[in-house]
Amino acid sequence: MRRLWPIMSAVTSSPWKFAPLKQPFVPSPNTRKLEGIVFDVDGTLCEPQTYMFAAMRSALGIPKSVDILDHVYSLPHHDAQHAAMEKIRAIEREAMLSQIPQPGLSSLMSYLDARSVPKAICTRNFDLPVQNLLDKFLPSSPFAPIVTRDFRPPKPDPAGILHIARSWGLVRKSTGEPGIPVDEGEEKEKIAEGETVEGKLVKTDKGEEVADASGLIMVGDSVDDITAGRRAGAKTVLLVNDVNRHLAEHEHTDLVIERLDELIEVLEEGRL
Repeated sequence: MRRLWPIMSAVTSSPWKFAPLKQPFVPSPNTRKLEGIVFDVDGTLCEPQTYMFAAMRSALGIPKSVDILDHVYSLPHHDAQHAAMEKIRAIEREAMLSQIPQPGLSSLMSYLDARSVPKAICTRNFDLPVQNLLDKFLPSSPFAPIVTRDFRPPKPDPAGILHIARSWGLVRKSTGEPGIPVDEGEEKEKIAEGETVEGKLVKTDKGEEVADASGLIMVGDSVDDITAGRRAGAKTVLLVNDVNRHLAEHEHTDLVIERLDELIEVLEEGRL
């Protein structure tokens, strides 16, 4: 299998790289300190179980062109949404029994823990399969926070990643650009107060503190992962497989790896 190395967009890539983790961090105009890594779950921490999506769409009676969660949330009544979501969860509960860890998972997590790199999860799965994977394969490797389907809006919206950044105390002074994720309850209130909401991000006043994900890396296997990461301001890593290989050339992809433990050398040497 061909080994792929960093794919950087000349237009959107940042001029700096993360400082090598093999040595103490020294501030410099061309390097930044890595503040943490956010991981997707299915297809990233565990091997892809893509058959689930066809099963979910069949259970819901929707075509491939319709986003599963968008369909559920569009249903007019709470009972209908609950019933549809339970159909999805039943498929996920069955699939979690056959979860297989990604090659290199244990090595990468041990390395990150040894380097004291914070780890979080941002996934469209619900909490039970996520916890099952962590309990089974990574019982002593901490992840916090864990953002699951209950957090809205989901990827590809960047709100979940920005929430993680804020929870780690990563904030910046706003320049007046959109930056703070708003939840469903806040959205109507902010619009009523005359504030602008763009893609679930509220346009903030200049000088206000907003979440800053520019010191983070988002690792995933889908276009939702890399798009959410790029929109949040993080660097993105695509874990490539036979199904998603076309995303290696996507404008939101900064780095492509074929095994999780390939990221160790990238971080150690400061190649991203």
